Amino acid sequence: MSQRRNSKYSPEFREEAVKMVIETSRPIAEVARENGINDGTLGNWVNRYRKEHAGDEPELGLGERARLREAERELRDVKMENEFLKKAAAYFAQIPR
Repeated sequence: MSQRRNSKYSPEFREEAVKMVIETSRPIAEVARENGINDGTLGNWVNRYRKEHAGDEPELGLGERARLREAERELRDVKMENEFLKKAAAYFAQIPR
């Protein structure tokens, strides 16, 4: 079995392609198509980068934590309202007119 792995693209090219995906939040398939890379290959590079740099993200600040808690509370409330509306719609759908 030959050792052709990682020989086609330079490390700089890989790094730039991965950064295009991570920093711009663009789909892997789109970036791969623009750069002439197989999307599975780029996906592997992105996954490897994320595993290697998993601890690099900064901790959430006090304000960010508060916003996250508020968003979670709001999501919970919206889910409850949605469930209530589903039940009400089902109830009123059963009443004959």
